[in-house]
Amino acid sequence: MQIRKDPISMNWVIQEDGETSWPNLNACPFCPGQEALTPQTLYSHVNNKGDWEVRVTPHLRPLYRIEGELQRSGEGVYDKMRNLGAHEVVIENPDHHLRLSHLRDENVAQVLRAFVSRITDLKKDRRFRYVSVFRNQGRLAGQEPDHPHSQITATPFIPRRVVYELRSLQRYFSLKERCLICDIIQQEMAKQVRTIEWDDEFMAFCPFASRVPYEVWVLPLQHHHAFEEDLTTWERQLHFARFLKSVLRRLETVAQDYHVTLHTVPNLNAKYERTDHWRTLLDDFHWHLELIPIRLTSSRSYFLKDVYYNSVLPERAAEELRKLNIEPLS
Repeated sequence: MQIRKDPISMNWVIQEDGETSWPNLNACPFCPGQEALTPQTLYSHVNNKGDWEVRVTPHLRPLYRIEGELQRSGEGVYDKMRNLGAHEVVIENPDHHLRLSHLRDENVAQVLRAFVSRITDLKKDRRFRYVSVFRNQGRLAGQEPDHPHSQITATPFIPRRVVYELRSLQRYFSLKERCLICDIIQQEMAKQVRTIEWDDEFMAFCPFASRVPYEVWVLPLQHHHAFEEDLTTWERQLHFARFLKSVLRRLETVAQDYHVTLHTVPNLNAKYERTDHWRTLLDDFHWHLELIPIRLTSSRSYFLKDVYYNSVLPERAAEELRKLNIEPLS
């Protein structure tokens, strides 16, 4: 397995000669009592009865391998390297059927704490330039296996969409000496036509140019560049857990399947990171979660990828989600 770079789109693509299938197991490897079916535990939270409630392990079918070096090489105009990196699974709870949105607040906070711990640890490795956290909820989103889980990857490159964000945010800051996302938050809160939910710490809204119907962003009201440095206390983790649960439950009224992706700051300690490129990074980047619903009736994205067609105005989507009466779950 290797990673190849498209010199035109600048995308990094993982290339494999034949898809690796999941191991043929008779039981769910993420359920209690089946711990021997997964690699070693990297992180866990255990309750006062001695039972785990959150567990992180290496992926059973990893896209990246943590051993060795990059082995960069060229083939004429093309660049490639071996699939160096890390690929981990965050098993969010022991119950095979209990979604993240229906966990107790404390359990969601423990999942967030696992994210913080693993991002912080992986960023100590100077070979990795970016750490991604994402979850695929439901079969339409590619969830496999069914047991609720998130995934974490650490890569020797920064994903293209994040690179675009970094450049746009840096450009805006160089012109105005303000964070673009902070300005978006201020405008959205003032108009409140695309906002869905907010409190004194966080906000959820449908972006002005939403890519798909009911796309939602969740982010802190106050500026912070790094998720893993912002959510360090239990009180803040618990606060965000309550907020995130409510937003997810709103979203699940229109789409049971969706993607969640965390956008946080790149690894500034990376061996190959030239930090002079991101001199204002702590001031211009603002961490956020992107929630992308997958619906059978969802608007199509045209073949010229990254040009999207959305049949539901974000203003209407936000109003619909905002008006839902979501009863809190403890």
